[in-house]
Amino acid sequence: MVGRVKQASIISIGNEVLSGHTVDTNAAYIERQLRLIGVPTASSYTVADLQPAIVRALRLAAEEADIVIATGGLGPTDDDLTREGFAEFLGVELELREDLLVRISEMFQRRGVPMVRKNAGQARIPKGADVVPNEWGTAPGIVAEKDGKVFFALPGVPREMEQMLAASVLPRLRAVAPSQAVVVRRLRCFGAGESTIAEMIGDAMLRDHNPLVNCTAHTGVITLEIVATTQTVAEAENLAQCQETRLRGLLGPLVYGVGEETLAEVVGRQLQRQGKTLAVAESCTGGLLAKLITDVPGASRYFTRGWVTYSNEAKIDELGVPPELIARHGAVSEEVAQAMARGARARAGTDYAIGITGIAGPDGGTDEKPVGLVYVCSDFEGQVHTVRQVFPWERSYVRLRAAQTALDILRRGLDR
Repeated sequence: MVGRVKQASIISIGNEVLSGHTVDTNAAYIERQLRLIGVPTASSYTVADLQPAIVRALRLAAEEADIVIATGGLGPTDDDLTREGFAEFLGVELELREDLLVRISEMFQRRGVPMVRKNAGQARIPKGADVVPNEWGTAPGIVAEKDGKVFFALPGVPREMEQMLAASVLPRLRAVAPSQAVVVRRLRCFGAGESTIAEMIGDAMLRDHNPLVNCTAHTGVITLEIVATTQTVAEAENLAQCQETRLRGLLGPLVYGVGEETLAEVVGRQLQRQGKTLAVAESCTGGLLAKLITDVPGASRYFTRGWVTYSNEAKIDELGVPPELIARHGAVSEEVAQAMARGARARAGTDYAIGITGIAGPDGGTDEKPVGLVYVCSDFEGQVHTVRQVFPWERSYVRLRAAQTALDILRRGLDR
């Protein structure tokens, strides 16, 4: 029987974080560290430097989590209101702690910097709360319990937060959430949209399931995150493995890798394992496919060369595309993509080659050939296969999706 597990909620406080001016790395860092000790994160909030917003976030977090960790808003200025928000939420007053005031004063003395009056406010914490020591800064953290749940407030400065989390928070949480194990696996998919994949895997994404399956989409790649939570690592590993096997069976060749693997890494590994070589000829992607391939260390073992033949003349001169083919079908056509792939393989002497031509936009489209139209052709030792796609997006995304499609064609061909 899998028992109920402790869950956490993370609150990031600060106008600069809410506006995006400061990238919130704290929440991701805390989530990773909690996961390592078997505490999954149920929610994350970002709120402004406003006391009502802080209190509201604490109440929401308390409804769904046993452990709440807030960062930010513990500085000495008037907009640092986390202490006040915590006090209101806990239903107590702030009290000045003389021991904290002495420590803050001594820190300024060691630095040879005069302490201003506003820094004294950092020695005020909610009555009855405990202190999370800050070895590297003037802002002490706060830890308090309410209704059987534990609440932490830590500084927003990453260096200080990380030290306090490691030295004080995580050791305490190990006692709060004993014997919990969380195992996370990720399946990377390409070739179908998020909604299609969600339909294919059915009830696997229901929120009350263990393992939990999360689905995210980023630049054409769909990531399925399997989160198994039990009392032991062995149980969690078994749950995660069973779910992974089930998802692979449902999705088939849409699954291309695991973890953070890229299509280029998977293709490179396949080429190297099979002892095959590759060349590419690009038009609308402007060398992006070659870049993705050579982003992988060791690509020189299988990738020999690439051409960027942007003009018709370059296609004719560099790849031997017949001019009458372009005149008859246009540069953006299945026929020209095939001629580019064949020309690249013949000139490079490789086993495989790719030819890409298309209209990246924003101009140049017609009713017959709209912006976003791309032809990708693979030449596998003389066997050609062409895919026609229309990507109705902005220029850079059209180019990226075209390059990804080429890699996926290679992957599937190498799997056969």
